[in-house]
Amino acid sequence: MSDQDTPPPHNDPTPPQDSPPPVESAPASGGGIPLEAPSAAGVGLGQGKLPESEEKTMGMLVHVLGAVTAFVGPLIIWLIKKEESPFINDQGKESLNFQITAAIAYVALGIISVVLGFIPVVGACLAMILYVALVVGVIVYCILGGMAANKGTPYRYPFALRLIS
Repeated sequence: MSDQDTPPPHNDPTPPQDSPPPVESAPASGGGIPLEAPSAAGVGLGQGKLPESEEKTMGMLVHVLGAVTAFVGPLIIWLIKKEESPFINDQGKESLNFQITAAIAYVALGIISVVLGFIPVVGACLAMILYVALVVGVIVYCILGGMAANKGTPYRYPFALRLIS
């Protein structure tokens, strides 16, 4: 290789400007229900009294039991284990918030189904499709949460009312 083939050295001290500037979030309005997911920074395995394998198992259970028992299973595990592990405390609150949101959605869907019931055939079919979509969505997100927690990664549901903080 000759000297003509080598590129000149890059001595520019400024970093490349390929990445976009950080986005600053607007301040939250006071008095409302927080909708943004809390930061998972600082929440990890091995910070509590429990071994990491038990933290992963309990973290998985709070999510997966939500698909089976609604908010009852996650509530019981969270109440029993929240003092022993910050990871279980975080994942328990996340699962409970999602299950409470799902319960509100089930009630709203029940009301919508009554209204749709007045439309012959089409209303009942539409209500059933919405109900199946809600059930499948809850099950899928609970399984995704359980899989992430079993890896030791804090999981955030894409939508949930943050009632328990």
